[in-house]
Amino acid sequence: MTNLLEEKLAQSAGILQELDVDLWLTFVRETSAGRDPVMDYVYGPGDLTWQSALLLGRSGERVAIVGRFDAGAVPDAYHIVVPYDQSIRPALLEHLQRLDPQRIALNYSRDDVHADGLGHGLYLTLRGYLEDTPFAQRLVPAEGLVRALRGRKTAAEVQRIRAAVETTLEIYERTFAYLREGRREKDVGAWMHGLLEEYGVGPAWNIEGCPAVNSGPESPVGHSGPTDIRIERGHLVHFDFGVRQADYCSDIQRVVYLLAPGESQAPEPLQRGFATVLRAVEAAVAAMRPGVLGREVDAVARAVVTEAGYPEYRYATGHQLGRQAHDGGALLGPEWERYGDSPNLPLEAGQVYTVEPGLAVEGYGYVGLEEDVLVTESGAEYLGPPQTTLILK
Repeated sequence: MTNLLEEKLAQSAGILQELDVDLWLTFVRETSAGRDPVMDYVYGPGDLTWQSALLLGRSGERVAIVGRFDAGAVPDAYHIVVPYDQSIRPALLEHLQRLDPQRIALNYSRDDVHADGLGHGLYLTLRGYLEDTPFAQRLVPAEGLVRALRGRKTAAEVQRIRAAVETTLEIYERTFAYLREGRREKDVGAWMHGLLEEYGVGPAWNIEGCPAVNSGPESPVGHSGPTDIRIERGHLVHFDFGVRQADYCSDIQRVVYLLAPGESQAPEPLQRGFATVLRAVEAAVAAMRPGVLGREVDAVARAVVTEAGYPEYRYATGHQLGRQAHDGGALLGPEWERYGDSPNLPLEAGQVYTVEPGLAVEGYGYVGLEEDVLVTESGAEYLGPPQTTLILK
């Protein structure tokens, strides 16, 4: 973690210079109760108790102003550690006056939950400390900074995501071997939970819904967990699953068809649905490169589905992936009000996205594929082998 923390702190200085921001101020308190999402990037896994200010300058200077009893636990990556007893205000104002930043980024955002870690009450407290100082008029949102820091993965971060993807695909292969008619969705989910323990990894999201296992046309697709529905011949079984490994996540969907008696291949409607989703995935990945807007990638994939005669899916084509399964500010999505400005952001090299179009095939179930993809300088690459054929059992 220490080396990765150093990498991300060094990266933050370069982003500050790029965005013409002088100082990034992360202001927190009692992080065990309300942890700012950027803490893992600017401080590491530890917690802070009293009001604390983490100051990162565009020149690379790092200052931690913390309660006296937290001072000994501050990572060595910080050059200056300032303990206080009664109030953080004097030390905070002293260092702001010394640095004299013209633009001070704070962690608030309208659209990006990962950049909105400064609660309103703590914001009011900080404004009170800065009252009657010039710094009160120099505050700007840190969303662009946080978006870049979370999104632009270092080589070490990409390596961790690749490892999580590899583990996920291994668990899938063992699950496909376990899959058979008569077993409930819950049985399959419990099997996969056992494999999480065996591999020593965690679920990429809440374990009740990770994995999602949907057998046949009556199973509810979404963020709910496996049900008591029994797997039958003639059912399409859809999975949505990911792991958290070394603090980084995977998020992959797969589909398996259980041949009905007398069948040697999947029925034509199911083959057509699978082929359509596969084309949508491949079209989206082909369109992904630095500078392309997220909504443009979404439109390419969405058009493949609708032009084939299927209803459009009611979610974004893809989201960023990293420390969280849903990570980062940019989105491969349509310009729907609920997404704010996220679909209008350009893709950048180093970002990792899911690509996950889908559709329902009447009478069989949900065809959903999801691949984890790295944006490179020249395009995009899969972080693990994609599913290109419908798995038959």
